[in-house]
Order: sequence, then structure tokens, then C-alpha cells
Amino acid sequence: MIKNFIPCLIIILLALGCAKKVPQYTISRITKTDTATKLTVNITGRLKWAELLSITSKIKADSAKLPNLQLCFMLPGHNDKSTGANNFYAIARYPKTDQVTMQDTTKDADGNTVRLSILGLSAEKAKRLLSLNPDDLKGKNIIGKFIDDNNHTLIVPFTDIADGKKETYIIELDTLGTVVSRTIPLVDNRDGVEKLHVTQRGDYITIKDSVLTQYSIDDLGLPYNSTKAGI
Repeated sequence: MIKNFIPCLIIILLALGCAKKVPQYTISRITKTDTATKLTVNITGRLKWAELLSITSKIKADSAKLPNLQLCFMLPGHNDKSTGANNFYAIARYPKTDQVTMQDTTKDADGNTVRLSILGLSAEKAKRLLSLNPDDLKGKNIIGKFIDDNNHTLIVPFTDIADGKKETYIIELDTLGTVVSRTIPLVDNRDGVEKLHVTQRGDYITIKDSVLTQYSIDDLGLPYNSTKAGI
């Protein structure tokens, strides 16, 4: 009896170990075009590649009838109303059968060919960026630290009460901790919205409720990237 029980117990434990839990996610937007069905998938944090693949597999299995499926993974705080690709942490695409190449080696849980790429920074790199404290920030009033996953940089707006001007300054650091830009933005308070213009051509950012949103003059006022402080 015991001899039969032990193998059964091992099989049960192996089965439980293989049944990986799919991370939490929500779908906030579905956009259908002539070439793809795009789903905006909201995730809770900077997931790893295998975790994103498990979500991709689950959505594909639940959405088998949707043609040319494309999943756009979005971190908390980002704006899903933007039409650009610069909001997304990762993108998964299911190519058509006749478009599969020898380089397409990734399969989902059901054996479907999928192309999954992470565009943003990993949790480890983001944590390292957020921990940086260059000389520019010492003794300053930091408004927030924001990860720009599109450019792989850290944006830090701050004020320096000591200079008497109470101006807002912005520095940007790369993943090596090097300051790649220093800006004194032109502040525009029209229409009840404080816009911090960061380029002469008119690109600007807004900071509200610990969310930094970037706007390009070319995007007709639509945000192309937004993120919560510390994400």
C-alpha cells in the first residue's frame, strides 16, 4: 500500500509544480485593423519573459477566434489612450503561418509560434536606476523619479530652494548612471494645466498625481509615454 502511495504522491507533486500560475492581468482595450487584432494588456509590474509568455498563452487560448493577435503589455500608470508604441513594456505577436521563419523558435503553451519581445527595462535595472543619487540631486527637493522605458533612462524633475528662484529642473540618466541631459523647462500654466516645455520645438511634460506624461508636438497633444513615479 505504501509502495503504491509514494509514486502517486510524486506524480501529484510534479503535476502541481508544472502548473505554473499565470500572473494577474487585465485587458483594457481591443483595436481591430486590417492587419491585426491588438489587445492592450495591463500588467501589475515588470514581469519576466516566461511570465509574459504564460499570459500570452492564456490570452491566445481564450481568444482563438481573433485573427493575427497582437498583445501590447502596459505597466501601471501608463496611458492606454495613446496611439504610439512608446507606452508598452513588451509586445507579443502571432505571425501568420506563411510568415513563420527559422528564427521563430518561441512557442506558447499550445505550440503556437509567437514573437515576444520586452521593450522596457527589467525590474533589476529599473531598481538600480531608481536608486541612483548623482551630485545634481544632493540636497534637492525631488519631485519624483520616473523610468522612461522607451529610452531606457530615468527622468528626475526637482527644485532647488537654495537658489532662490524656485525653478523646476530636470535631469535624465542612462542605465550607467550618466547624466545625458539637463533641462530648465519653460513653465506654461495656461488652461489650468502646468506644462513643462523641454524642447524649443514645443515638446513638453506634465506631472500630476505622481504621474509624469510626455507629449510630442508631432502627436497632436496625445501622450506618447506616461508612468508613475517609482514604477
